[in-house]
Amino acid sequence: MTRAELERASNLLKDAAEATEGDVQERLYEQSDQLAKLATREQGPDHGRLARHMTVLHELAEDLDGDVAETVREARSEVLEYRKGVPGV
Repeated sequence: MTRAELERASNLLKDAAEATEGDVQERLYEQSDQLAKLATREQGPDHGRLARHMTVLHELAEDLDGDVAETVREARSEVLEYRKGVPGV
């Protein structure tokens, strides 16, 4: 089962990473990779895991400017949209 919102977030972060360099690029690629794995894993992520990703994406967006920052915010919104449908908390 593919989780479309997480897959879109992963793709957006990959695009953002390609527009940056250095440590920020590495962190964006790492988040992209982790979300891609969560999108295809048998069991979906819980609220806590998603919250951690959202926090990292918020911090990254704050450190960036322009279109790249907006792309990261859009990816974070996709994670939030998926999280709204996760049962629990």
